[in-house]
Amino acid sequence: MKTRFIPTTLLLATLFLVSAGTVTAQTQVVKGTILDEQTDYPLIGATIRLIGSDPVKGTITDVNGQFRLEDVPVGRQTLAVTYVGYKGLTLPNVLVTSGKEVILRILLEESVEKLDEVVITGSADKDLPVNDLAKVSARTFSLEEVTRFSGGRNDVAKLATSFAGVNATNDARNDIVVRGNSPVGLLWRVEGIPIATTNHFATQGTTGGPVNALNTNLLRTSDFLTGAFPSEYGNANAAVFDVFFRNGNTDTFEFTGQVSAFSGLEFMAEGPLSKKNNSSFVGSYRYGIASLAATGTSAIPYFQDFSFKVNLGDTKIGRFELFGLGGKSNIDFLGKDIDENDLFADPSQDAYVKNELGLAGVAHTLRLSKNTYLKTSLGVSTNFNQYLQDNLMLNMNDEEVGKYRANNTRNRENRYTLTSTLNTKFNARWSMRTGFLNETYDLDLFSEDRDDRISIPDDNEDGIPDYFLVTSDVDETFNLFQVYNQAEYKLTDQLSATFGIHAQYHGFMDDLSLEPRAAVSWQQTEKQRWSLAYGLHSQSVPSPILFYQEEVSPGNTVRTNQDLGFMKAHHFVLAMDRNLGPDWRLKTEAYYQRLFDIPVEQESSSYSAINEGSDFIFEEKGSLVSEGTGYNLGMEVTLEKFFSRNYYMLLTTSVFDSRYEGSDGIRRNTAFNNRYVVNLLFGKEWKFGANGQNAWTFDTKVTTSGGRPYTPIDLEATRENLGREVRMDEIAYSERYDAYFRWDVKLGVRLNRKKVSHQFFIDFQNVTNRRNEFVRTYNQVTDEINVVEQIGFFPDVMYRIQF
Repeated sequence: MKTRFIPTTLLLATLFLVSAGTVTAQTQVVKGTILDEQTDYPLIGATIRLIGSDPVKGTITDVNGQFRLEDVPVGRQTLAVTYVGYKGLTLPNVLVTSGKEVILRILLEESVEKLDEVVITGSADKDLPVNDLAKVSARTFSLEEVTRFSGGRNDVAKLATSFAGVNATNDARNDIVVRGNSPVGLLWRVEGIPIATTNHFATQGTTGGPVNALNTNLLRTSDFLTGAFPSEYGNANAAVFDVFFRNGNTDTFEFTGQVSAFSGLEFMAEGPLSKKNNSSFVGSYRYGIASLAATGTSAIPYFQDFSFKVNLGDTKIGRFELFGLGGKSNIDFLGKDIDENDLFADPSQDAYVKNELGLAGVAHTLRLSKNTYLKTSLGVSTNFNQYLQDNLMLNMNDEEVGKYRANNTRNRENRYTLTSTLNTKFNARWSMRTGFLNETYDLDLFSEDRDDRISIPDDNEDGIPDYFLVTSDVDETFNLFQVYNQAEYKLTDQLSATFGIHAQYHGFMDDLSLEPRAAVSWQQTEKQRWSLAYGLHSQSVPSPILFYQEEVSPGNTVRTNQDLGFMKAHHFVLAMDRNLGPDWRLKTEAYYQRLFDIPVEQESSSYSAINEGSDFIFEEKGSLVSEGTGYNLGMEVTLEKFFSRNYYMLLTTSVFDSRYEGSDGIRRNTAFNNRYVVNLLFGKEWKFGANGQNAWTFDTKVTTSGGRPYTPIDLEATRENLGREVRMDEIAYSERYDAYFRWDVKLGVRLNRKKVSHQFFIDFQNVTNRRNEFVRTYNQVTDEINVVEQIGFFPDVMYRIQF
């Protein structure tokens, strides 16, 4: 495996360039909109003040709920928002830079115990999700957090690994393992539209990949949910990434340029379309130059992507928004160039990988009254992956004398989505959200293989198997229809309850699932809150399992899994949040998840689909039945010091047990039962320059977790099986890889000049150069079981300019 470095001279030149220029104190505009939390209705006359300003700097919102604060000093600022009859809100740690105006979308909660002439003051919890119906297991994330934390590679999925309950011990991929669940159970939503994956180099049925195509510079504050989610979320058993793009600046044109060793070269532009109706655009393009990065392979990955959002502003028939993202990626693994310790390739093969993903949508929001709005979205998404493999024919001197095609895989999944949500607030106590979502799936899947299959003969003894075995041949169209309703009732300002139901019907599986959801939140004291939630969740069987074609006679395959139904899980969560001080929070969550109707084999075996999804491919298993079970049980503790007084700290600890039963009735570890995960993050800033407008930054992250369970390889059986691995299924997941440990350190600088801001950092990833164990696999070159190690030390570098 090769590790590539950005030349030191380039780094020094970058630092010199960004350090040049004027050093006078800089200011910026802070603007935005203040809305009712339940209805998104603009609040007229709300007050917003800049804390610590002398003289006091503040303003009130106009008839559109908009405000504008001029001449705000750059740096981290604190804002206070108040409105008659609403709970006051304090916004700490608002990062103001000279190169880009700050645009805020502020939501206030109406008090149920108000007097009309009284302003209820206080500070809302800084960690509460954007979705006000999510009472437990939910966390917001923002652009500033994605770029601040060390080791994140500007990847929103990597950011999630810092949160409690999330485990990701594969440095080369961003699969999200939540509370012992498979990454397959994760739902990606972009602007309310479900999408198969947001990752480059992803394969059919998986949700993770090596590089995320989501551009973090376009992100609005969004939600990450890890259990017992509200009823509007369906077709997910593990977690939800609910991602939103921000609107562009409605007053002035702004530009961003960025280069990173891992995420590539990027340019973004935004600005007004018409100031009359507040319409705007924002768009970005990125070209991957990961040949400069440590990616786990000596092959060079190429990728590019674009993202955009167009807000057409307010009209007489409502507000229209256009949004989308698209990406292309490819990589060629040539056997002669591959190291035997490569994470992804085999030196005895040439493999060619190509991927495409895309999403385009339009959203329409129609306000029916002050307290009611209807939002309808139409989206089209696509996910394409192609894998072509040639096996090399070598002589006694390991010289190539020929090759033959061993695998042809081409998969295309198109989705056509229509969703609509009606949101209404009857009064300060009662609110309701109801809606539907219909996805029309158009699948064109094909895979044929003759790679080291002992069942395929070589009658002419030319070293080439005589025919291909078709494992997937799908041309299907079907609907997944979902409908939901959820209400919230606030008995007092301290006690509220939500309850609702989600229903979904899968047209191909001909299966209906009814899923109740409920939660209670009690603010026991000003400093402590308790929450309790339950939800029944279900998810369709991944397409590589559902449409798998099993060999029933030599050379003949048929679908034997198409009668499977939804995989289901009961989620129970008890949470406690306690404020230990103005900027300190302690949060604990205990959870139990009971999984059932999981596909397992009819005959007695250890196989269960509960363990799928952590790799590029699925196991080839047919004649499955929905009779498997499993559970996840654990406790999470988060101690967080929000950014203030120039530093932050985050400590997350998860202790859990994840087990399953196959058709043999034996309780075993799941593939994701690492047992514990601990993250410690710390960061500090040192101000310098006029009025402290610039800052040196230091961020670090330490992660450790238990070793992943695995099933040992039967070496002799593997040799007899032409090198195709044979696992000891009778002792499945009885062994463990070594414990995982990684320490990242990031050093950076943030500079503000007249109308231009610069940010530079170098992220020293895995500074101890620990070679964490990746996998133990049969190596046909050595004819032994070898350990493949993960990426060692690697410095990631990023420079961003905004103007």
